[in-house]
Amino acid sequence: QCFESPHRVEKPDEAGNSRISRDGQVIGEVSFPLRPRFYERSTADGVPYSQIAVLHGRDVLATTVLQTCIRYQSRTKTCQFCAIGQSLAAGRTVAHKTPAQLAEVAKAAVELDGVKHMVMTTGTPKGDDRGAAVLTESARAIKAAVDIPIQAQCEPPEDDIWFSRMKEAGVDALGMHLEVVTPEIRARIMPGKAQVGIEKYMASFKAAVDVFGRGQVSTYILAGLGDTREAILDICEKLVAIGVYPFVVPFVPISGTPLESHPAPKPEFMHSILAPLSKLLVESGLKAVDIKAGCGKCGACSALSTYERMLTR
Repeated sequence: QCFESPHRVEKPDEAGNSRISRDGQVIGEVSFPLRPRFYERSTADGVPYSQIAVLHGRDVLATTVLQTCIRYQSRTKTCQFCAIGQSLAAGRTVAHKTPAQLAEVAKAAVELDGVKHMVMTTGTPKGDDRGAAVLTESARAIKAAVDIPIQAQCEPPEDDIWFSRMKEAGVDALGMHLEVVTPEIRARIMPGKAQVGIEKYMASFKAAVDVFGRGQVSTYILAGLGDTREAILDICEKLVAIGVYPFVVPFVPISGTPLESHPAPKPEFMHSILAPLSKLLVESGLKAVDIKAGCGKCGACSALSTYERMLTR
Protein backbone atom coordinates (compact mmCIF):
# COMPACT_ATOMS: atom_id res chain seq x y z
CA GLN A 1 0.00 0.00 0.00
CA CYS A 2 1.34 3.42 -1.00
CA PHE A 3 0.73 5.92 1.79
CA GLU A 4 0.06 8.71 -0.74
CA SER A 5 -2.54 6.67 -2.63
CA PRO A 6 -6.24 6.61 -1.71
CA HIS A 7 -6.42 3.03 -2.98
CA ARG A 8 -5.76 -0.16 -1.04
CA VAL A 9 -4.79 -3.54 -2.45
CA GLU A 10 -5.59 -6.55 -0.29
CA LYS A 11 -3.10 -9.31 0.37
CA PRO A 12 -3.50 -11.85 -2.46
CA ASP A 13 -5.15 -15.19 -1.69
CA GLU A 14 -3.56 -18.56 -2.47
CA ALA A 15 -4.56 -18.25 -6.13
CA GLY A 16 -2.97 -14.78 -6.38
CA ASN A 17 -6.30 -12.93 -6.52
CA SER A 18 -6.80 -9.62 -4.73
CA ARG A 19 -9.26 -6.74 -4.54
CA ILE A 20 -8.69 -3.01 -4.92
CA SER A 21 -10.70 -0.69 -2.70
CA ARG A 22 -11.08 3.02 -2.14
CA ASP A 23 -12.66 4.51 0.97
CA GLY A 24 -13.75 1.01 1.97
CA GLN A 25 -15.54 0.34 -1.33
CA VAL A 26 -14.28 -2.45 -3.61
CA ILE A 27 -13.73 -0.97 -7.08
CA GLY A 28 -11.90 -3.76 -8.88
CA GLU A 29 -10.01 -7.03 -8.82
CA VAL A 30 -6.43 -7.87 -9.75
CA SER A 31 -4.36 -11.04 -9.89
CA PHE A 32 -0.70 -11.44 -9.02
CA PRO A 33 1.71 -14.08 -10.34
CA LEU A 34 2.25 -16.90 -7.88
CA ARG A 35 5.68 -17.66 -6.45
CA PRO A 36 7.71 -19.18 -9.30
CA ARG A 37 8.53 -22.85 -8.98
CA PHE A 38 12.15 -22.25 -9.90
CA TYR A 39 12.53 -20.23 -6.66
CA GLU A 40 12.42 -23.51 -4.76
CA ARG A 41 15.73 -24.68 -6.24
CA SER A 42 19.39 -23.94 -5.55
CA THR A 43 22.50 -24.24 -7.68
CA ALA A 44 24.98 -27.08 -7.26
CA ASP A 45 27.09 -24.77 -5.08
CA GLY A 46 24.13 -23.98 -2.82
CA VAL A 47 22.98 -20.56 -4.08
CA PRO A 48 19.18 -20.17 -4.20
CA TYR A 49 17.97 -19.59 -7.76
CA SER A 50 16.12 -16.48 -6.56
CA GLN A 51 19.49 -14.88 -5.74
CA ILE A 52 20.64 -15.45 -9.33
CA ALA A 53 17.57 -14.20 -11.21
CA VAL A 54 14.00 -13.18 -10.39
CA LEU A 55 10.63 -13.15 -12.11
CA HIS A 56 9.49 -9.77 -13.45
CA GLY A 57 5.87 -9.49 -14.47
CA ARG A 58 4.36 -12.85 -15.44
CA ASP A 59 6.91 -14.25 -17.86
CA VAL A 60 10.15 -12.24 -17.75
CA LEU A 61 13.33 -13.46 -16.07
CA ALA A 62 15.55 -10.63 -14.84
CA THR A 63 19.04 -10.52 -13.41
CA THR A 64 21.77 -8.03 -12.58
CA VAL A 65 24.93 -9.89 -13.60
CA LEU A 66 27.26 -7.61 -11.64
CA GLN A 67 25.59 -6.27 -8.50
CA THR A 68 28.38 -3.72 -8.06
CA CYS A 69 29.10 -0.53 -10.00
CA ILE A 70 31.93 1.96 -10.24
CA ARG A 71 29.29 4.71 -10.10
CA TYR A 72 27.98 3.41 -6.76
CA GLN A 73 31.21 3.55 -4.78
CA SER A 74 30.77 7.19 -3.82
CA ARG A 75 27.67 9.29 -3.21
CA THR A 76 29.38 12.02 -5.22
CA LYS A 77 29.21 9.79 -8.31
CA THR A 78 26.22 7.53 -7.80
CA CYS A 79 22.95 7.84 -9.66
CA GLN A 80 20.66 9.19 -6.96
CA PHE A 81 17.78 6.88 -7.91
CA CYS A 82 19.88 3.69 -7.86
CA ALA A 83 19.60 0.90 -5.27
CA ILE A 84 21.98 -1.63 -6.85
CA GLY A 85 23.95 -2.05 -3.62
CA GLN A 86 20.98 -2.40 -1.29
CA SER A 87 19.81 -5.88 -2.30
CA LEU A 88 23.42 -7.07 -2.15
CA ALA A 89 23.90 -5.64 1.34
CA ALA A 90 20.64 -7.25 2.43
CA GLY A 91 21.80 -10.67 1.24
CA ARG A 92 19.06 -11.07 -1.36
CA THR A 93 21.51 -11.57 -4.22
CA VAL A 94 25.16 -12.31 -5.04
CA ALA A 95 27.75 -9.89 -6.38
CA HIS A 96 28.62 -11.74 -9.59
CA LYS A 97 26.38 -14.30 -11.23
CA THR A 98 28.51 -16.72 -13.24
CA PRO A 99 27.56 -17.74 -16.80
CA ALA A 100 26.96 -21.30 -15.59
CA GLN A 101 24.62 -20.14 -12.81
CA LEU A 102 22.65 -17.93 -15.19
CA ALA A 103 22.31 -20.72 -17.73
CA GLU A 104 21.11 -23.17 -15.08
CA VAL A 105 18.48 -20.78 -13.70
CA ALA A 106 17.27 -19.61 -17.13
CA LYS A 107 16.72 -23.20 -18.25
CA ALA A 108 14.74 -23.99 -15.10
CA ALA A 109 12.64 -20.81 -15.37
CA VAL A 110 11.63 -21.67 -18.93
CA GLU A 111 10.87 -25.31 -18.17
CA LEU A 112 9.13 -24.85 -14.80
CA ASP A 113 7.41 -21.48 -15.14
CA GLY A 114 7.03 -20.80 -18.86
CA VAL A 115 9.27 -17.74 -18.88
CA LYS A 116 9.23 -16.17 -22.36
CA HIS A 117 12.19 -13.75 -22.38
CA MET A 118 15.06 -12.55 -20.23
CA VAL A 119 16.58 -9.23 -19.17
CA MET A 120 20.25 -9.02 -18.17
CA THR A 121 21.46 -5.74 -16.77
CA THR A 122 24.71 -5.00 -14.96
CA GLY A 123 26.45 -2.50 -12.79
CA THR A 124 29.21 -0.73 -14.69
CA PRO A 125 32.65 -2.27 -14.06
CA LYS A 126 36.03 -0.71 -14.66
CA GLY A 127 37.10 -0.83 -18.30
CA ASP A 128 36.01 0.59 -21.62
CA ASP A 129 33.52 -2.19 -22.39
CA ARG A 130 31.27 -0.84 -19.59
CA GLY A 131 29.78 -4.25 -18.87
CA ALA A 132 29.41 -5.54 -22.43
CA ALA A 133 32.07 -8.22 -21.89
CA VAL A 134 30.35 -9.90 -18.93
CA LEU A 135 26.99 -9.71 -20.73
CA THR A 136 28.52 -11.35 -23.79
CA GLU A 137 29.90 -14.35 -21.90
CA SER A 138 26.66 -14.68 -19.94
CA ALA A 139 24.49 -14.67 -23.06
CA ARG A 140 26.66 -17.28 -24.75
CA ALA A 141 26.24 -19.68 -21.81
CA ILE A 142 22.49 -19.10 -21.52
CA LYS A 143 21.82 -19.66 -25.23
CA ALA A 144 23.84 -22.89 -25.10
CA ALA A 145 21.49 -24.16 -22.37
CA VAL A 146 18.08 -22.86 -23.44
CA ASP A 147 16.46 -21.06 -26.38
CA ILE A 148 15.20 -17.84 -24.81
CA PRO A 149 15.24 -14.28 -26.24
CA ILE A 150 17.62 -12.05 -24.27
CA GLN A 151 17.87 -8.31 -23.79
CA ALA A 152 21.20 -7.02 -22.45
CA GLN A 153 21.52 -3.62 -20.77
CA CYS A 154 24.69 -1.61 -20.23
CA GLU A 155 26.24 1.80 -20.72
CA PRO A 156 27.55 2.48 -24.23
CA PRO A 157 30.87 0.64 -24.64
CA GLU A 158 33.75 2.74 -25.90
CA ASP A 159 34.29 0.45 -28.90
CA ASP A 160 31.28 -0.34 -31.10
CA ILE A 161 32.70 -3.81 -31.81
CA TRP A 162 30.98 -4.96 -28.61
CA PHE A 163 27.58 -4.70 -30.28
CA SER A 164 28.55 -7.38 -32.80
CA ARG A 165 30.10 -9.50 -30.06
CA MET A 166 26.95 -9.36 -27.96
CA LYS A 167 24.76 -10.17 -30.96
CA GLU A 168 26.93 -13.12 -31.96
CA ALA A 169 26.81 -14.44 -28.37
CA GLY A 170 23.02 -14.56 -28.45
CA VAL A 171 21.82 -11.13 -27.30
CA ASP A 172 18.63 -10.33 -29.24
CA ALA A 173 17.92 -6.79 -28.04
CA LEU A 174 19.97 -4.07 -26.35
CA GLY A 175 19.15 -1.40 -23.80
CA MET A 176 21.37 1.62 -23.16
CA HIS A 177 19.60 3.88 -20.71
CA LEU A 178 19.70 7.67 -20.76
CA GLU A 179 17.33 7.95 -17.75
CA VAL A 180 17.56 11.75 -17.81
CA VAL A 181 17.90 13.81 -21.01
CA THR A 182 18.73 17.39 -19.94
CA PRO A 183 22.52 17.72 -19.47
CA GLU A 184 22.31 19.95 -16.36
CA ILE A 185 19.86 17.60 -14.64
CA ARG A 186 21.93 14.56 -15.64
CA ALA A 187 25.00 16.14 -14.04
CA ARG A 188 23.12 16.74 -10.79
CA ILE A 189 21.18 13.47 -10.47
CA MET A 190 23.68 11.05 -12.03
CA PRO A 191 27.07 12.80 -11.87
CA GLY A 192 29.17 9.71 -12.61
CA LYS A 193 27.12 8.35 -15.46
CA ALA A 194 26.67 11.83 -16.95
CA GLN A 195 30.37 11.78 -17.82
CA VAL A 196 29.28 9.60 -20.75
CA GLY A 197 27.58 12.37 -22.70
CA ILE A 198 24.37 12.27 -24.70
CA GLU A 199 26.41 12.67 -27.90
CA LYS A 200 28.18 9.38 -27.15
CA TYR A 201 24.85 7.71 -26.46
CA MET A 202 23.41 8.90 -29.78
CA ALA A 203 26.45 7.69 -31.72
CA SER A 204 26.29 4.33 -29.94
CA PHE A 205 22.56 4.04 -30.60
CA LYS A 206 23.16 4.41 -34.34
CA ALA A 207 25.92 1.79 -34.31
CA ALA A 208 23.79 -0.60 -32.24
CA VAL A 209 20.75 -0.26 -34.53
CA ASP A 210 23.00 -1.27 -37.43
CA VAL A 211 23.68 -4.53 -35.59
CA PHE A 212 20.41 -5.35 -33.80
CA GLY A 213 17.93 -3.70 -36.16
CA ARG A 214 15.27 -1.01 -35.84
CA GLY A 215 13.20 -1.36 -32.70
CA GLN A 216 15.57 -3.84 -31.04
CA VAL A 217 17.62 -1.09 -29.35
CA SER A 218 15.91 0.83 -26.55
CA THR A 219 16.54 3.36 -23.83
CA TYR A 220 14.88 4.07 -20.47
CA ILE A 221 13.78 7.64 -19.82
CA LEU A 222 12.58 8.42 -16.29
CA ALA A 223 9.85 11.05 -16.44
CA GLY A 224 9.44 13.17 -13.33
CA LEU A 225 13.04 13.96 -12.43
CA GLY A 226 13.05 17.46 -13.90
CA ASP A 227 13.05 16.98 -17.66
CA THR A 228 10.27 18.97 -19.31
CA ARG A 229 7.66 17.35 -21.51
CA GLU A 230 9.20 19.17 -24.47
CA ALA A 231 12.74 17.94 -23.69
CA ILE A 232 11.58 14.33 -23.44
CA LEU A 233 9.51 14.42 -26.62
CA ASP A 234 12.30 16.19 -28.51
CA ILE A 235 14.88 13.51 -27.79
CA CYS A 236 12.28 10.78 -28.36
CA GLU A 237 11.76 12.10 -31.89
CA LYS A 238 15.52 11.91 -32.53
CA LEU A 239 15.71 8.41 -31.07
CA VAL A 240 12.78 7.10 -33.11
CA ALA A 241 14.30 8.60 -36.25
CA ILE A 242 17.38 6.36 -35.85
CA GLY A 243 15.33 3.30 -34.88
CA VAL A 244 15.64 3.38 -31.09
CA TYR A 245 12.59 2.62 -28.90
CA PRO A 246 12.34 5.25 -26.13
CA PHE A 247 10.79 3.51 -23.13
CA VAL A 248 9.44 6.42 -21.09
CA VAL A 249 8.46 5.38 -17.56
CA PRO A 250 7.28 7.35 -14.52
CA PHE A 251 9.97 7.76 -11.88
CA VAL A 252 9.22 5.65 -8.80
CA PRO A 253 11.21 6.51 -5.65
CA ILE A 254 13.07 3.67 -3.91
CA SER A 255 13.54 3.67 -0.13
CA GLY A 256 17.13 4.15 0.98
CA THR A 257 18.19 6.21 -2.04
CA PRO A 258 18.85 9.97 -2.07
CA LEU A 259 15.65 10.42 -4.10
CA GLU A 260 13.45 8.31 -1.81
CA SER A 261 11.25 11.34 -1.02
CA HIS A 262 11.13 12.70 -4.56
CA PRO A 263 7.51 12.65 -5.79
CA ALA A 264 6.38 10.50 -8.68
CA PRO A 265 5.07 12.43 -11.70
CA LYS A 266 1.39 13.28 -11.98
CA PRO A 267 -0.79 11.18 -14.32
CA GLU A 268 -1.51 14.30 -16.39
CA PHE A 269 2.21 14.81 -17.04
CA MET A 270 2.65 11.20 -18.13
CA HIS A 271 -0.39 11.42 -20.43
CA SER A 272 0.99 14.56 -22.05
CA ILE A 273 4.09 12.55 -23.04
CA LEU A 274 2.77 9.05 -23.69
CA ALA A 275 -0.14 10.07 -25.92
CA PRO A 276 1.97 11.84 -28.59
CA LEU A 277 4.90 9.43 -28.14
CA SER A 278 2.74 6.36 -28.75
CA LYS A 279 1.36 7.97 -31.91
CA LEU A 280 4.91 8.66 -33.12
CA LEU A 281 5.99 5.09 -32.36
CA VAL A 282 3.05 3.46 -34.12
CA GLU A 283 3.44 5.70 -37.18
CA SER A 284 7.17 4.89 -37.28
CA GLY A 285 6.65 1.15 -36.97
CA LEU A 286 8.40 0.88 -33.61
CA LYS A 287 6.05 -0.97 -31.27
CA ALA A 288 6.59 -2.73 -27.96
CA VAL A 289 4.97 -5.90 -29.27
CA ASP A 290 7.70 -6.26 -31.90
CA ILE A 291 10.64 -6.05 -29.47
CA LYS A 292 12.20 -9.50 -29.11
CA ALA A 293 13.01 -9.26 -25.39
CA GLY A 294 13.35 -6.88 -22.49
CA CYS A 295 11.71 -4.01 -20.66
CA GLY A 296 9.92 -2.39 -23.59
CA LYS A 297 8.39 -5.75 -24.56
CA CYS A 298 7.32 -6.44 -20.96
CA GLY A 299 5.90 -2.93 -20.57
CA ALA A 300 5.01 -3.37 -16.90
CA CYS A 301 6.83 -0.21 -15.74
CA SER A 302 4.94 2.14 -18.08
CA ALA A 303 1.57 2.54 -19.75
CA LEU A 304 3.29 3.25 -23.08
CA SER A 305 2.47 -0.12 -24.67
CA THR A 306 -1.17 0.29 -23.57
CA TYR A 307 -1.32 3.60 -25.42
CA GLU A 308 0.12 1.84 -28.48
CA ARG A 309 -2.52 -0.91 -28.31
CA MET A 310 -5.30 1.69 -28.09
CA LEU A 311 -4.06 3.18 -31.36
CA THR A 312 -3.78 -0.14 -33.19
CA ARG A 313 -7.10 -1.75 -32.27
